[in-house]
Amino acid sequence: MRYEELADEPCSITRSLVVLGDRWTLLVMKAAFSGVRRFNGFQAYLGISRSRLQDRLDRLVEHGILVKQPAAVGAYEEYRLTPKGHDVYPILMAFKDWGDAYMSPDGPPVHYRHRDCSGEAHVRLTCDHCAAEITAREVTPEAGPGMLAGTV
Repeated sequence: MRYEELADEPCSITRSLVVLGDRWTLLVMKAAFSGVRRFNGFQAYLGISRSRLQDRLDRLVEHGILVKQPAAVGAYEEYRLTPKGHDVYPILMAFKDWGDAYMSPDGPPVHYRHRDCSGEAHVRLTCDHCAAEITAREVTPEAGPGMLAGTV
């Protein structure tokens, strides 16, 4: 099965990976959160080929994660995060937390600080009912309406 064919699977994780699941796409998103907006800026920041970068930017625009628009100043276009794009931030921060814990033997290379109090930002999994912090051991997957709709 080709990667793109997985978009029809009744699984939100799988469908998300079809859009976001390669390293260049996540690095483009990291650059966007770092304030990069222009094509040449992404290319300089990442050192990625023009064709690969264009492919990733086009996919992010197609899925409404970035929007391409005229720049406020100058005669060029820029890529801006949409609300859907901003919702990718916790995903990147989860990668950061995991990388800090397991891939940074000398400590975190970057601290992401809360602007208001200077505390450090982390991703936590919590229950939407009781607000308890939970782990994978405390979660039980069960079929939802998207799964049931595909079986009728």
